[in-house]
Amino acid sequence: MFTGLVEEVGTMKRITRKGEAMVLSISASVIMNDIHIGDSISVNGVCLTATSIEGNSFTVDVMPETYRHSNLKELQIGSKVNLERAMSAGGRFGGHIVQGHVDGTGTIKSITSDQNAVVYEIAPHQPSMFKYIIPKGSITLDGTSLTVVKSTSSSFTVSIIPHTLAETVLNTKRAGDTVNIECDVLGKYVDHLLNYRGPQEEHGSEAPSISERFLVENGFI
Repeated sequence: MFTGLVEEVGTMKRITRKGEAMVLSISASVIMNDIHIGDSISVNGVCLTATSIEGNSFTVDVMPETYRHSNLKELQIGSKVNLERAMSAGGRFGGHIVQGHVDGTGTIKSITSDQNAVVYEIAPHQPSMFKYIIPKGSITLDGTSLTVVKSTSSSFTVSIIPHTLAETVLNTKRAGDTVNIECDVLGKYVDHLLNYRGPQEEHGSEAPSISERFLVENGFI
């Protein structure tokens, strides 16, 4: 688990591709002080496993599923990436619950200034994500924990302070670029629990839907 507080920006040192599989070698400094083979590392918001460590760089594997649903396939030698080690049990929880399980990608539609902040408008490529994107709710862009300002039927906006821009790869992004999106995991679990029907449907018995009437009849309200 991660918090969405980027620890440092790393640099792509080497990329090996075989079909939709990749091996990435990333150079870093801060996180190298406490990284071990098998550790989970968030790379642009994607949870990957360190498979080897050499000097000031580490290597991770990218499987086809991750390749297809993230912007890692767009990386080139020299590309910058957000890095965060998995949260320690005794660490401060400064962002929000981030799994590193990217829900999909989105395109930056516009970048505008708002006094001391910069507003990014993002258009998700998967419309199904919108049910989890709510104003003042948490969202992760390229591994950075942010707050949704507003959401429409086709896009949403986030407002970013200068410090966050300076410490993440978001300051290198331009309109038209792609970002990884991870929605708040709490919303996804609630949605699944409320809509899950389970094996009853296999036997022709439909599970009851959650409604106000159901809650009253069963003594919940």
